[in-house]
Amino acid sequence: MIIVEGAGGGKEYDEAFAKWTKGWRAAGTKGGARITTIGASEGQEESLTELRAALRQESAEGAEVLWLVLLGHGTHDGQVAKFNLRGEDLTVTELAEWLAPMRRPMVVVATFSSSGAFLAPLSASGRILVTATKSGGESNYARLGGYLSTTIADPAADLDHDGQTSVLEAWLLAAQQTADFYASDGRLATEHSLLDDNGDARGTPANWFQGLRVVRKTGGDAVPDGTRAHQVHLVPSAAERELSPAIRAERDAIEAELVRLRATKPELKEDDYYSRLEAILLRLARIYRDPNSKTHE
Repeated sequence: MIIVEGAGGGKEYDEAFAKWTKGWRAAGTKGGARITTIGASEGQEESLTELRAALRQESAEGAEVLWLVLLGHGTHDGQVAKFNLRGEDLTVTELAEWLAPMRRPMVVVATFSSSGAFLAPLSASGRILVTATKSGGESNYARLGGYLSTTIADPAADLDHDGQTSVLEAWLLAAQQTADFYASDGRLATEHSLLDDNGDARGTPANWFQGLRVVRKTGGDAVPDGTRAHQVHLVPSAAERELSPAIRAERDAIEAELVRLRATKPELKEDDYYSRLEAILLRLARIYRDPNSKTHE
């Protein structure tokens, strides 16, 4: 996990971002992550250089998830989107170039103002993106980061009660808490978070979900956003830790197949649908019955 604490620009924001960083560090430690923190120390003014170096040190291949958490302020002038760092700022173009070689799974958390402008350039297969805003035009201070820094490891966010909180579950609760803040304070919401995990560069807002499923059609053949994000946990359960990377990847692929089947249910004959459903569920059952088996076909 690489946590980047951006420039606060004032005591109130400095304290808020430091608190968010502390929350992410605690969650990452609980999950057994190897953590690099950038920008959190007094006088640390070369965050851009340090981030580039930290990303270069990470393997571009493999099954281990790399978490990149960006906490702070952002800007967008209509052309260039930036994340404000101590020292020189990070542009979305730079970050997209640095992440382009990455073939391993990633979670990129961009909880800063104008972060919606980062979504399309960073979207990629196998990558989960969370932005605090839906566009670069939402430029006011974004609060999602504060809520997400606590929900990411909060058992109360575990909607399916499987003993672990997924990225999807943490994000849905944090987005709801953000919306509740504006409603209770009588303010017009100035941030609308998006999740993208299917690589289509569109993103899906939290209010498109009912429970853990998207209930609105997004078009295209891609698996709806949320499927992959529900398979990744910063603090995995004991049962999840027992699965090997290969078996976990097989399980995740079968679950994605299940989501695609459910999306085509209206187009299939009932007997055909349930026959296919049974076959997929049996494969999942075999994985959980004997996770050490080399095949579950």
